[in-house]
Amino acid sequence: MALATAAALSLPLIAGFFGKAHPAFDSFSHFRIHLAAMMAGCAVVLLACSLVKEGAVALAFAAAAVATTSASMSLPWLGQVHAALPAKDQRAVYRLLHMNVRFDNPEPGKILSLIGRVQPDVITLNEVSMMWAEKLDLLSAAYPHRIVCSFPGRYWQVAILSRRPFVANTEPECDERGAFAVAAVDFGGRQVEVATLHLGWPWPYEQSWQIDNVAPHLARLGATALLAGDMNATPWSAAVSRVAQAGGLTLAPSPGATWLSRRLPDGFRSFGLPIDQVFSKGDVQVDSVRTLEDSGSDHRPVLVEFSIRPAERTPPEPVTVFLDRETPEKG
Repeated sequence: MALATAAALSLPLIAGFFGKAHPAFDSFSHFRIHLAAMMAGCAVVLLACSLVKEGAVALAFAAAAVATTSASMSLPWLGQVHAALPAKDQRAVYRLLHMNVRFDNPEPGKILSLIGRVQPDVITLNEVSMMWAEKLDLLSAAYPHRIVCSFPGRYWQVAILSRRPFVANTEPECDERGAFAVAAVDFGGRQVEVATLHLGWPWPYEQSWQIDNVAPHLARLGATALLAGDMNATPWSAAVSRVAQAGGLTLAPSPGATWLSRRLPDGFRSFGLPIDQVFSKGDVQVDSVRTLEDSGSDHRPVLVEFSIRPAERTPPEPVTVFLDRETPEKG
């Protein structure tokens, strides 16, 4: 039975590596760690039953599958992702707070309180329902610069709130579905295009064609940008790779599981899925990404600390000056 189960688990595990061929295969990739863990359990049973060869193969396969995810996320036993700036660098560090607030969150006060404690420079929000649009008005004094996208009859709208002003002579934008927003934010005289995106569920749902629709918006992102959002896709999936490629973006390492069904206690958080992603581009340097405490949503808030690399100064072109010195005649 363990051998048959391990063989059955190998099929979706292998399929998940062919996500670029078809989004149906990519749907399996999101559960790669879970499938690998179950296969490892089967391997232990096989080893206990003296099926050493089969158990060793199953265990090696499970370990190899997990290894393919380690480059894109922080595993529970490795701690949170953190990349500190060199001590000699005195760049300002800014904070972006990303949250899928849950359209029907029964405790909106938790999120408002969290924002008050963290006081990020800029906030990106997903699943901003009509209820949330009203609650966000309470933050208008602290975050006067904002864009809240709308799409009638939907609950996956997005919003961007900022303490810092939007760049003069620029207008924040939403896509036609209210699932993508971008605003040019002034960080101490440096322009950074801050964007947020909320993708739908994987195949057989709308995720794949939604990426096709939003790709032109991603391609128009400026040279220096920061994108955070609920991708409903793991960092090693083909879907996330498509988003990064469309915008010329670099994916930041995931802090680990950010989503867990509300039917399960929060103690099972490590068994959730890492589907909230952060991307950067240009002079933005992501210094750390970590999750914060429960806020009443099925997603954990994600706090991003980042800095902006100094702009490269182009050295002036050499100029040759010819002096016409006439020798004075002797009188």
